[in-house]
Amino acid sequence: MTSTSSSVRAGRDRIHEAYLAILKSELVPAMGCTEPIAVALAAAKAREILGCMPDRIDIACSANIVKNVKGVTVPNTGGLKGIDVAAIAGTVGGDASRSLQVLQSVTQADIEETVRLRDAGFCSTSLAEGIEGLYVLARAYQGEHNAEIVLRDTHDGIALIKRDGRVLFERGQVGALSSISTTAGVSSDDRKDYALLNVCDILEFATTVKLEEVRSTITTQIEMNTAISNEGLTHYYGADVGKTLARDARGDLRARCKARAAAGSDARMGGCAMPVIINSGSGNQGMTVSLPIIEYARSEGVSDDQLLRALVLANLTAIHQKKYIGKLSAYCGAVSAAVGAGAGMTYLKGGNYEKICHTITNTIATIGGMVCDGAKASCAAKIASAIDAAFTGMALADEGKVFRSGEGLVGDDVEDTIKNFGLVGGVGMKTTDIEIIKLMLKEH
Repeated sequence: MTSTSSSVRAGRDRIHEAYLAILKSELVPAMGCTEPIAVALAAAKAREILGCMPDRIDIACSANIVKNVKGVTVPNTGGLKGIDVAAIAGTVGGDASRSLQVLQSVTQADIEETVRLRDAGFCSTSLAEGIEGLYVLARAYQGEHNAEIVLRDTHDGIALIKRDGRVLFERGQVGALSSISTTAGVSSDDRKDYALLNVCDILEFATTVKLEEVRSTITTQIEMNTAISNEGLTHYYGADVGKTLARDARGDLRARCKARAAAGSDARMGGCAMPVIINSGSGNQGMTVSLPIIEYARSEGVSDDQLLRALVLANLTAIHQKKYIGKLSAYCGAVSAAVGAGAGMTYLKGGNYEKICHTITNTIATIGGMVCDGAKASCAAKIASAIDAAFTGMALADEGKVFRSGEGLVGDDVEDTIKNFGLVGGVGMKTTDIEIIKLMLKEH
């Protein structure tokens, strides 16, 4: 074997291992909207480190956390809302070892205690000024003792742990975890080679990966996300977007795919405690990227193996876009997830690399830039709109049609287009995000 071929093989192996690591770290179960869950996790970990029930807790959150907690029901709390509720529920009945399912252990007695402590002013909340993205600071106090947790960058990414002013863990410090539990989502900062993501390599990986390497992760996504979609189609949550769309869907596959994903969001935003497999830190994005493909595969008689490969392609395509946008921004994550779903469905239709690229470009150019104004009931309708745009992108790609370079933000190739829209979402829409948050907090 020549040195050149050895180098190529090493590069392929690196990509393969990186993509597997990304899938396993990103596609994890979470209950409820992940922003209140992040608050609950930080508070639960603070109590754990303190070693007892605190007298009081203080929570400081970045504006994007505030935006996404404000209008959504905290899961497993009997319909309660608010940052203070999430924090108190995590403190009273949360289990930090469950990570993004931290509130799964909350009982009715815990809910009653949460209400009592909320009304007694047990938790103070504030905006963490000047901090962008995903950030939660939880401080718990008991007499002269205190514990501090900082969660940053990812919803379970604990960056700092302190007790009585002494640092027990700080992200990046070698050996800092030797004396404490590491089961609460303490994260590294290596980002698992996200820079290696590109559509060409994602397609090759999805087509060639040994399915046993991804079967457990993707099968769990299918099972969990289908279950909460069924819940949303059966019971009443939010504005019932999914059930409304399903009522007239009948033989319309496009409408059924939209209804499936919207119904899952109806349930999740409405406080349903059933877990889902997330994508890019978001349950809504996890459902948007997967449920249309699952419905499409079942309607068209696609094999289980091909469904798994399509979902690998879709999930990585969605994550690829978010590396430019970030976990939280003013750019609605349903767009990047629906782009991934469109790519996956195009793959199931036998589409080659060119058609998949055309679907991605057409979809982003159609609906890229839809704003995020927080987690709430209307997310389900935004998901349906994004999926509809994906079907439009697919239809155009089937005809060999694609929006061309120079038309708006469409670039010379699919990677340029993804980057252009990603930079608009991650950089250009920062001021948009500020205005949205000001309006939501009534600061104008």
